[in-house]
Amino acid sequence: MREVFNYKRFSAIGALACTPSGGQVRLFLSLQPGNISSAQVKAFLRSVRRHLKGPLMLVWDGLPAHRGKEVQQFLAHQSRWLEVHRFPSYAPELNPMEYVWGHLENTELANFSPDNMELLARQVRRGARRICRRPDLAKAFLKHSGLFPELLLY
Repeated sequence: MREVFNYKRFSAIGALACTPSGGQVRLFLSLQPGNISSAQVKAFLRSVRRHLKGPLMLVWDGLPAHRGKEVQQFLAHQSRWLEVHRFPSYAPELNPMEYVWGHLENTELANFSPDNMELLARQVRRGARRICRRPDLAKAFLKHSGLFPELLLY
């Protein structure tokens, strides 16, 4: 199989959001050419904020774009609605989005070798829509991380 892309030319930033009771789960996804920058992280958080009202708790990994000075300054000004926590330095098993990416790699992206980024983006979005249509699947990603054992999966 021929593989045309690598992470340096195409990146994704995503989040799973759930209500405190776990009754509703939503997937947010942004696909970007190149690496994720601080500006893109800020834009993504602004987009999530437009869709979710009330206070939010963000738990994320140590991606360099998350730790950048520009993002840290942005987060400092969002403290009235956003509480930020970091995963331990290397703990992908705690990150529910890692299960989303793994699931997409084993379903929509398995044996998929697109000729351009547009086709790849379309296939990733197709998988994201499928996950959104299956709330039980999105909840399972959260529950499997071990951070949300109280989620009801029915």
